[in-house]
Amino acid sequence: MSLPPKHILSKSTFLYGWQCSLRLWLHKFRPELKDPIDEGQQQLFDAGTRLGMLARDLFPGGQDASPPEPYQYALSVKKTAEFLAAGITVIYEAAFQYEGLLCAVDILVKKDGHWYAYEVKSTTQVKEVYKLDAAFQYYVITGAGLNLAAFSLIYVNNKYIRKGQLQLNELFTTEELTKDLLSWQAPVGEKSATLKTMLLEKKEPVEVLPGQQCNRPYRCDFYTHCHASEVITDSPQRSKVIQRAPLQQWIASIHYPIFFLDFEAWNSPVPQQDGHWPFRPICFQYAVYIQRAPGSALEYYHYLAPDIREPGHLLFDHLLEVLGTTGTIVVYNATFERTRLLEHVRDCPERAVAIQAINSRMVDLMEVFTKGYYYHPAMGSALTLKAVMAAISPGNNHSRLTINNGMNAGAAFFRLQYESDAEKIRSVRSALEDYCAMDTYAMFIILEHLRVLITTEP
Repeated sequence: MSLPPKHILSKSTFLYGWQCSLRLWLHKFRPELKDPIDEGQQQLFDAGTRLGMLARDLFPGGQDASPPEPYQYALSVKKTAEFLAAGITVIYEAAFQYEGLLCAVDILVKKDGHWYAYEVKSTTQVKEVYKLDAAFQYYVITGAGLNLAAFSLIYVNNKYIRKGQLQLNELFTTEELTKDLLSWQAPVGEKSATLKTMLLEKKEPVEVLPGQQCNRPYRCDFYTHCHASEVITDSPQRSKVIQRAPLQQWIASIHYPIFFLDFEAWNSPVPQQDGHWPFRPICFQYAVYIQRAPGSALEYYHYLAPDIREPGHLLFDHLLEVLGTTGTIVVYNATFERTRLLEHVRDCPERAVAIQAINSRMVDLMEVFTKGYYYHPAMGSALTLKAVMAAISPGNNHSRLTINNGMNAGAAFFRLQYESDAEKIRSVRSALEDYCAMDTYAMFIILEHLRVLITTEP
């Protein structure tokens, strides 16, 4: 059996083109302009791959049609055809090609003489983009001559809580999409034809301007390139805002000793321990700076778990001892910290009173900015801790760090379980400590800045 000719559009590139024709053109002809993939994005990709592999156990004993090397999809199409001819009834990564279009479906199963396709997604709900994704696959598979009795999405059941051995039939849920996909077939065919013509002619779609499509359904990986020359001229620059009275009142609610606290957490679609549910944020690190009295030196405490297998209560054992029973606890976006503490109560109900006391001492520094008590023009439209810190303390902020956001921190910690190089592990753990310490120290710097503001004459 000879190899098929090289395809023009794959499922992923079709979706690029559906979102934005310029994104597809750049992907094909100017890939060097892509934004780099960061740690958090890579973790999402890897988690999806691992979930897909795990879902295969729902249909064991199949044959894998994956290409022997990345991008050798013609070999995968050939292998799939050979499996079908040989009467194989379960095929993983079954690949099909039709009129220059290529797709590979996660799991293909033959039952009672009929074929059923299953696509696995690392999600807890069916989104419209997943239906479009599946519609393209349905179009290619049926166009290639294989009749499908049904096409279903396998995704994660967020109600599942692990107790002992992982139960795949409880972790995963399946939803048939066939009827929805039929209504997409004509639009998919029409769009595919348009995109193929554009690629064959190599004509750049210069009429495309930045807009909502840059972030929907996903942030485009050429976002920086397309937005690099933007100059905002139609909206006036906001000026600095200082509302002294409410700011003074807010600061007056803070009492010494002051604890500046920050958590970091990882998550996974597959629960790793008893009591975990899919995508549950699991705290693996905290940092605390303590100022006992006005002007006194800061004390620093921190905790970084050895790996994802450590029981979560050990971190909280350490934290509750550090926080004591008196003083204000300053956090940024208190919903996150309070929720993690309440989840700890679920695991350790005997801690309910202690955790309630901690939450009652907590104040949210973010309120200063969400309520408009203070605004600095350098913040732009962002109210994140990093944006505020960069505005008031240029040169001494997160931009100089190797790991500089929470998503990347959680991803880096989770990925350490697959790392064997001792020096790399040491380097990542050091970067994690630096990042959490900076988040916490930033709160101290911001609070001190606000104190100066309210004592300075207007």
